[in-house]
Amino acid sequence: MLFALGLGLRLAAQEDKPLRLDVKLVSLFVNVTDKTGAIVGGLTKEDFKITEDSRPQNIAVFERQSEMPLNLTLAIDTSSSTYKDRSIEQQAAKKFVHALLRSQDQMSVIEFDTFVTELADFTNKVSLIDHGLDRMRGEGGTALYDAIYLGSKSLGKKDGRKVLVLVTDGGDTVKGSTYNEALEMALRDEVMIYSIIDVPIEASAGRDLGGEHALIQLSEDTGGKHFYVDAGGLDKAFARVSDDLRTQYMIGYYPHNQEPGRAFHRIDVTVPRAATESFNIRHKTGYYAEPRKTRD
Repeated sequence: MLFALGLGLRLAAQEDKPLRLDVKLVSLFVNVTDKTGAIVGGLTKEDFKITEDSRPQNIAVFERQSEMPLNLTLAIDTSSSTYKDRSIEQQAAKKFVHALLRSQDQMSVIEFDTFVTELADFTNKVSLIDHGLDRMRGEGGTALYDAIYLGSKSLGKKDGRKVLVLVTDGGDTVKGSTYNEALEMALRDEVMIYSIIDVPIEASAGRDLGGEHALIQLSEDTGGKHFYVDAGGLDKAFARVSDDLRTQYMIGYYPHNQEPGRAFHRIDVTVPRAATESFNIRHKTGYYAEPRKTRD
């Protein structure tokens, strides 16, 4: 009888202890603009609502302008079709690096033509990035999806914000990684893709509309953005990327009441007090729950 009573007391004590689950914080970097494209600042934690698979979530972390370290890979298309713009790309990229990089940030540079080549490993030394940009060469095809796949995989080893900036004039032209593989790797490693699209003349027969649409969708699905190189040139496009990164809300939540058996959890962020059409809210579409399966 005493044994049974003791066992009962121990079980009761165990039941009183809070159940602790190893739930990973889901981090979102959110940009909000109005109908004119102007950045909407000054929103508070209470302004946002988050759902995961249509189930409401509680915001645990909120920052108006994230000071988290920025890990950025600059991936530049150096295929044959971009040769004429090589020096312009180099100079514009250097201005971007000098304006954006802070002491707590890390940046790397890769070029992609038929293959993907690292020009500078992650560093916060501007001189090393400049040296890497000076080494740009390249010719041949455009291994765009390989660049996204490998760039995201490398960024996935870092902590903080992870951003892949692509500078390219079109779509993938080599048989390597697929669109779906590239997108999945970016989402799994929480990489935001910013596409700077430098297309030929609008009516040109060589314009790759399918490649452009793929770049736009990749950017939207990962919470990044796409920009076309227009009258302001690459300098203006890089400046717009920099502005976008400086005006992100950081929102985090610990998932609860999850729908079991889902491999991919879809996220939606809204600002309920505003009319649906008032704000454009950008963020990644969701995240994968199960471990990543990488290829050799």
